[in-house]
Amino acid sequence: MSSAFVREGDSEQLSDVAPNLTALELYLRREYGGTVIKPLKNYQSDKYAREAYDMSDGLTYALNDENKWVILL
Repeated sequence: MSSAFVREGDSEQLSDVAPNLTALELYLRREYGGTVIKPLKNYQSDKYAREAYDMSDGLTYALNDENKWVILL
């Protein structure tokens, strides 16, 4: 069987991505089938008391207290 096939559940999860912006961008590129997802704005979120990143996929990402990426709602 080709190594190109990935079993369901074997893919990387957002919380598994290294806690840096470059790793997040690479993860999002894989998730969006090669489409480049870039940060549009980063800022200190008063609501969540942490640095937040608005990305070109329309979502906002931040590192939680465990230093893992999460999507802010």
